[in-house]
Amino acid sequence: MSRVLPPALLLLAYAIAFGRSALGGGVLAFDDHPGQLYRLYHAVTIGWAPWRLNPGWWAGYAELQYYPPGAAWLGAAIHQGSMGAVGVPAAYQAVLWIAWLLPGVTTFALLARLLGSGWLALPGAFVALTLSAGSRSGVEEGLRWGLVASRLGWGLLPLVALSLVRWVEDARRAPLLAAPLVAAVILLHPAHAPAALVLLALGACFGAADLPRRLGQAGVVAALALGLSGLWLLPLLAHLGMALPLAWGPATTLGLLRQLATRPMVMVLALIQIGVWLSIRNSGTVAPALRWLHAFAPAMAVLVALDALLAAPLGIPWLPADRLVDSLLLALVLGAAMAARLLAERVPRLGPMGAGAVCLGAALVLSGGSPEPSLTLWPSRGQWPKHEEVVRGTRIDALWEALEAAPPGRVLFLRSAIALDPRPEWWRPHSHITALTPLFSGRPIINGTFTHPAPLAGFFYTGSTAPRPITTLVEERDGRTLFGQPLESVTPAAFSRWCERLGVSVVVATNKEDGRLPFLAGHPDFSGPDFIGPFRAYVSRTPRPLPAPAGPQRWRLDLSGAEPEWAPAGMAYSPNFRAESRGRLVPSRSDDIGMLEIRRPPGGPAVVELSHPAATAEWLGLSFSALSLAALLGAGITFFATSGKGGQRSGSIV
Repeated sequence: MSRVLPPALLLLAYAIAFGRSALGGGVLAFDDHPGQLYRLYHAVTIGWAPWRLNPGWWAGYAELQYYPPGAAWLGAAIHQGSMGAVGVPAAYQAVLWIAWLLPGVTTFALLARLLGSGWLALPGAFVALTLSAGSRSGVEEGLRWGLVASRLGWGLLPLVALSLVRWVEDARRAPLLAAPLVAAVILLHPAHAPAALVLLALGACFGAADLPRRLGQAGVVAALALGLSGLWLLPLLAHLGMALPLAWGPATTLGLLRQLATRPMVMVLALIQIGVWLSIRNSGTVAPALRWLHAFAPAMAVLVALDALLAAPLGIPWLPADRLVDSLLLALVLGAAMAARLLAERVPRLGPMGAGAVCLGAALVLSGGSPEPSLTLWPSRGQWPKHEEVVRGTRIDALWEALEAAPPGRVLFLRSAIALDPRPEWWRPHSHITALTPLFSGRPIINGTFTHPAPLAGFFYTGSTAPRPITTLVEERDGRTLFGQPLESVTPAAFSRWCERLGVSVVVATNKEDGRLPFLAGHPDFSGPDFIGPFRAYVSRTPRPLPAPAGPQRWRLDLSGAEPEWAPAGMAYSPNFRAESRGRLVPSRSDDIGMLEIRRPPGGPAVVELSHPAATAEWLGLSFSALSLAALLGAGITFFATSGKGGQRSGSIV
């Protein structure tokens, strides 16, 4: 305990001080955070079932089906587990604290177990905690920007490894505890699932003899993990065309190498990894678990290279190589962390504390970098804005109040975000605070959110609903394009048609668009603009009613008139929509922009009931999860029963 507790407390004291400075004082509202908070509200108010439709964004989308639901579920569990005592914003704050602490805590636990000393584990844990270096799971992007789900899944990987250590060291039983952990990684962010499965496969290969048996055990664990995540994963795969790949990072081999080569710390970690390998390759005294963990980085490097070389040519853009780089960076940190033990062995007078201090000092020296540091050592003043600060600075509360009184219909935001400083570059500090409009005004929105995988979002970005990867961030399009056309080339007639089909009754621009919206100036369908702080609101002269809520996941649509045969439903298409009229199913389909159309029932005007229930893929996924959970619980009961009858039997329960 004396070798672990002091360095653990030191790491925790630093982490708490950083967290209070970065996360204290209110809910973060920088960049993606408002949208992530919205997803938490979705889980709390609409339900945990991932196939439930949320009508607030993009004319209706099953938000937690096509985006990993784990982070929203974690926040909902905190809120509902406290019987509402922890409010939704406070629950989101708790999720951010977990996301901040998790990589450091889990890495420390893993390295302390393998290296036998908390002081030797401290440098690697500190680097994992503070790593940025362009990583989507790092402090800058995974925490400050709001890519929270990615950081949570990344932070679980060391815990997956820790659950496998005893198995690698020659335990006879399969490492069943790894199954729910791998499933949690999938549900938090599947970009890290390949790394978890690589750890499992390497564990089978680097453990003791009887390779076929160990590979079989690894296969059982992987199957259980996939089964446990089936309630989300299977429907996602079944309806993958409803989620456009977000492939906006560098995914080519050359682009990834350039990104890594500009980070001195990453290069040093790779060199240390090679040095450690040269030191241990001919040693017969190195434990299998250390060899296993050291093989993690080379295996991930091969996986990243294969993804970069093959994914795009084969048309598999859903797991771009730049997302796998996060796991490679973690693998480099874990592999290089062994250098602290080698240093303590080669220079005995340093001892574990001295060796850890030397390695920690080297990490601090290499912590710089641009535009992101390799390590984020302390939150920069003014770079972690909170919700109240952004609301006050943008006056968006006044806009939300005005929208409540607008005619029925959706709000179309011409920009996805609000700038937080006056610089002209698209990447300047900004907030997608407009994403919370459905919560604070009761009005559903089009745009006003971060880059999104909905087919309708693809139409808004590019003018097409074709299932092509979205390779340009929406922030880069702000103030430049609209429905795939340059802003200056949009005609009043075309804009009017789009607004009518999308049910838009209010258009919101900003002062950045002053004089650049000829299609709205004097438009016969819209009055205004009304000036509300930096916002410009154009209000439809006629209401655009949307389907009326008729219960949980049910809406009522009044179809009057006789033309055309296929009537617009006013909601985005989803394969799970079910339309009924007079007790009979009514055919439905997607139109050319991704909106739902209903075939008019015969016999004149009718009321159509729309619902969005679970379908075959959803029930199958739920069944797989239930069966996997039952199998896992059964294995656990068997384990404790056999343990209570005289210890562990020879052999395995699987």
